[in-house]
Amino acid sequence: MSTTPLPGIGVQYDLTTREHRHLSVVAHHDGSRTVNLYRAAEPGACAQSLRLAAVEAASLVDALLPAHHSPGLLHTTDLGLVAERIELSGRSLWNGRVLGETRMRTETGVSVVAVLRRAEARPSPAPDFRLAGGDTLIVIGTREGVDAAAAILGRE
Repeated sequence: MSTTPLPGIGVQYDLTTREHRHLSVVAHHDGSRTVNLYRAAEPGACAQSLRLAAVEAASLVDALLPAHHSPGLLHTTDLGLVAERIELSGRSLWNGRVLGETRMRTETGVSVVAVLRRAEARPSPAPDFRLAGGDTLIVIGTREGVDAAAAILGRE
């Protein structure tokens, strides 16, 4: 499977099935999904496209991969909240600084529920938690808030 970022839209996932059929899924920022099936004879020609609302996409995910099989799955909830992983670059302005200095919760309403560093997890990091390049922050908030948090953490 290959992944292609689609700035301002989301992410496109492409795969080829065992029967050599090309399938793509566009995961939109609003939680909706577009599923595309391409013609066997013309791999670049889309034969069928299906747009799913966020709740429909979540139901399809549950049908394909029940949540009890993947407890670490981060996804959109029925409450309009998303949980995502945001990696802190070594070039980030916040590398070596404390979490509270980002003012992320105040500016975006997003909560940092854990920080993953190498093989350990730090749940509920306090504002004085010192960030490091390579950290992965697990955040929860609205789609807009999470996008804003990613922009804050990406500052160089």
